[in-house]
Amino acid sequence: DFPGIATDDPNAVVVGLAPEHFHYEMMNRAFRLILDGAPLIAIHKARYFKKKDGLALGPGPFVAGLEYATDTKATVVGKPEKTFFLEALRGTDCAPEEAVMIGDDCRDDVGGAQTAGMRGILVRTGKYRPADENKINPAPYLTCENFPEAVEHILERLL
Repeated sequence: DFPGIATDDPNAVVVGLAPEHFHYEMMNRAFRLILDGAPLIAIHKARYFKKKDGLALGPGPFVAGLEYATDTKATVVGKPEKTFFLEALRGTDCAPEEAVMIGDDCRDDVGGAQTAGMRGILVRTGKYRPADENKINPAPYLTCENFPEAVEHILERLL
């Protein structure tokens, strides 16, 4: 993801969604870099994501493993961090309470957005699993069957 940047002497560990790199040798290399003082940066900490053949582990379990093994905390620059959502609004003249996040991940999409002051609509598509809406507090502003239903709700009731 970073063409032209030398990786032979890294000064940070950046974890994103790169399943082909989540193997013992690479994780051990990251572990040692962090122990030597390199910061641990996570693009996000999603637990899992949806592939054509079903759910698959996301970067979250690997970030959590590195945090645990190195007794450190990752800097998360994506969902569900409040800063991520507020940055998405910067320059839009839209206040958080005027914004709506539609997502299939109750914790990272909806919970993160609601922590930032937005409304969160959970859709029962993608990686949604039954009863996901019960995994966060406060619960999602709304749960819809799909994205078009969520958009229809916004157009009819929020504009």
